Parts: sequence; structure tokens; C-alpha cells
Amino acid sequence: MHFDFPTFLVLATFITGLIWGGYALMNRGKKGAAEGAIKEEPLLVEYSRSFFPIILLVLVIRSFLAEPFRIPSGSMMPTLLVGDFILVNKFSYGLRLPVLNTKVLDLGSPKTGDVVVFRYPEDPRVDYIKRVVGVPGDRIEYRNKVLYINGQEVPQQLNGVYMGEGGGAGMNGASKRLENLGGVTHEILVESDKPTRDFEYFVREGEYFVMGDNRDNSLDSRYWGTVPDRNLVGKAFMIWMNWDWDASSAIAWRRIGTQVH
Repeated sequence: MHFDFPTFLVLATFITGLIWGGYALMNRGKKGAAEGAIKEEPLLVEYSRSFFPIILLVLVIRSFLAEPFRIPSGSMMPTLLVGDFILVNKFSYGLRLPVLNTKVLDLGSPKTGDVVVFRYPEDPRVDYIKRVVGVPGDRIEYRNKVLYINGQEVPQQLNGVYMGEGGGAGMNGASKRLENLGGVTHEILVESDKPTRDFEYFVREGEYFVMGDNRDNSLDSRYWGTVPDRNLVGKAFMIWMNWDWDASSAIAWRRIGTQVH
């Protein structure tokens, strides 16, 4: 069952504010207050007064500044591992109203190479994270496990063999390659023995073509199409924790504070 946390925050802020504010308005200027009488607040009002500013602060930070996410799969290995907890910049691509996701202030748009969180087009209740490889107007091709943008090959350089741990151990032996995408140099994983899903695609206005860095193990734009601008959540920028509790009971302290690029 999917828990809609943004809606919960909005409703909790509205309800606690309504209870506290309504009670204050109803009792303002009453005779007892004017005479200095002290009236004990009902418990519900007291709780609302205490929690309203906290919930409001969380709502503002989470909606307009930064939001935490946990990586549940290996589609972005080796950049992001299963169990990584990341922070996402919520204003990189414009300020959006919570729940409605309506953009109210345009502050920028994704660039080639950005690691972005977005609402999965086929089920907007689910958040995905991938790397932008194509922006509006780009012609994207993928042949023999090599990416081409507008007819230009994206440079790759062999960088050894991947040796992961925990949830990433299943990718041991995959080829590690350095890819320079829009000036962003990052690692990708390629399994030479797996068939290539070759394609060619033109990215339309207001859409973005995304792929996982784990190229042969990623459900991305090659399979379900582009990401509309309205589905964007934000740009990933830092790992603040790593704990793959399904594969290990230990926290990977070395990953804490790692920048996402």
C-alpha cells in the first residue's frame, strides 16, 4: 500500500492550524480574558498549537528545499547503491506546490548528465531516479551499448571490473566504464554478455530521456518513454546515509556525505 506523505503533511498542517487558529479567534476578546481570567486549553487545541509550527516547517522544507529518498534498487549502480539515502534539491527545476505539483516559479531545467528524481510516468505514486541523457530537441541513439546524442558518440573509457558488496554483489564481474555525458564524468556498468536494446528516439519539448547507470539492469526511457516536465521532483545532490538492511546490518560510513554527480 502506498502512503502519500505529502498529502498527509498538507492535511496535518491544515487541520492543526484550523483547530489552533479557530480556538484563538473564538476566545479572543471574551469577557473572561479581558478580566485576566485564565482558561485552560482543551487537550486537542494544546496539541495542535504545539505541532502546527513543526509540521509546517517540515512541509516547507520538504516541498521547496530538500527531500530525502532511499534507493531501493541497483539500477543506478555504481553511482548509487541499494540502501543509499539521498537528498534531493527541490528548487533546481522550479518551485512546485505540494500534492498538486503545479510549478509556480521556474528556476531552471534538467541538464544532460543530471541525476533526477521523478514520478514514474506509468504510476505517478512511485518515485524513480535516473540520469538525464537527452533534453528537448536531442536525438538519442543507443547501439552496441554505446550512447549517441545528435549523432555524436558519448565517450566511454574502460575502468576495470566491478566488485560490489551487499546488495551490489550480484553485479560482480560487470565492466566498469567512465562515461563523459554533457561534461559530467561518471561510472556506468555494462554486461557484455547481455543483449543490447538498440533504439533511436527524438526528445520532444517538455520531456526528458533518462537511463540508469547500470545500463543492462535498468527499467528506464528505453522501455516506457520519456519523463514529462510535470513529473520532475528534483535533482539528487548528496548521500547522507547508507544502510542496506536486506544485505547487511552495518552502515556504510564511507558513503555518508558523498556528492552525487
